[in-house]
Amino acid sequence: MAAAGRLSGPEWKRYADPATELEVVRLTDPAFSSGMTAPHLRQFTRRGDSLLYWSERYAADSPGARQAFLFDSKRGESRQLTQAAALDPFSLSLSPDDRGFLYFDGRSLQESPLTNARPREIHLVPENAARSGLTVAADGAVLFSERENGRSRIVSVLRQQARPIADVDEEIAELMARPRHAEILYRTHGDSPFRLVNGDGSGKRQLKTEPGQTGSALWIPSGRTFIYLHIPDDQKELVTLRENSPDDGTDRLLAKTSQFISVSPNADASVFTGASRSRATAYVLILLRVARRELTLCEHRASDPAMVQPVFSPNSQSVLFVSDRHGKRALYQVHVGRFVEETSAEPQ
Repeated sequence: MAAAGRLSGPEWKRYADPATELEVVRLTDPAFSSGMTAPHLRQFTRRGDSLLYWSERYAADSPGARQAFLFDSKRGESRQLTQAAALDPFSLSLSPDDRGFLYFDGRSLQESPLTNARPREIHLVPENAARSGLTVAADGAVLFSERENGRSRIVSVLRQQARPIADVDEEIAELMARPRHAEILYRTHGDSPFRLVNGDGSGKRQLKTEPGQTGSALWIPSGRTFIYLHIPDDQKELVTLRENSPDDGTDRLLAKTSQFISVSPNADASVFTGASRSRATAYVLILLRVARRELTLCEHRASDPAMVQPVFSPNSQSVLFVSDRHGKRALYQVHVGRFVEETSAEPQ
């Protein structure tokens, strides 16, 4: 197996997008698969100069092995961070202080400094339990779900101490810590409602959202509200972007979309980026909150639009996404400074 710490040189390639002629930069080689973690987890360092991602770059040394890498946005180099046996690529997350990162290697929750490859196990999921989801609270607590004997529990691990904080009858599909608040948003499998629970397990409540099917959801960086896609039963109708405020119980329409399959806000939630689920218009777009206007950035042409999941860089000057249009999954970047004002990395 390739050793952690191994460095690979720049693989990027620039090209003009066929639809918009904007410059797109392919950051990783499509000869092997690479991708980003779950959109709600921290993948950029605060300054935006490094990106945590997964890749099968050295799979020849260990067939099919996905490992964590750190991408240097200035030099284009990637440094291998892990030697995991069974990395969950969607559990990769930088720590709140940028000094380390977290991930699940099979049943083992690992914590490692970014500066060296010396991970330590901070929790082991019970052998008969099924783990799902991962989110990191502002205080550094790692939260996830364990399902055992027909029941789910939300578990918090802080300073290597694990404790269950909430029991749930159904199987939890996803959970997201609320930024700047000691609360957790979660959903169970199926077309279930959003629920919110305090960090100590108290105050569990269902949130009032638009009736019907919901899709991609994310907190805005300030934590005041979360956004989600509402999917109509009639496929001829447009997918809409909505915003929910748990504190005052309001839920409002932000805009109709060109059939977004995923959506993500920039640092001040003034602009959103999304990927179209339509194969006829397989685009990455931005949506301006005030004008409710969409702008097409580039084609994604992914075989499965669900993989694209575009996100803004911390300063809102770039959008990064995943596509397999040139081979296997690779990371892409398009600069949006001409359309979006630069933001601070820290939400106001």
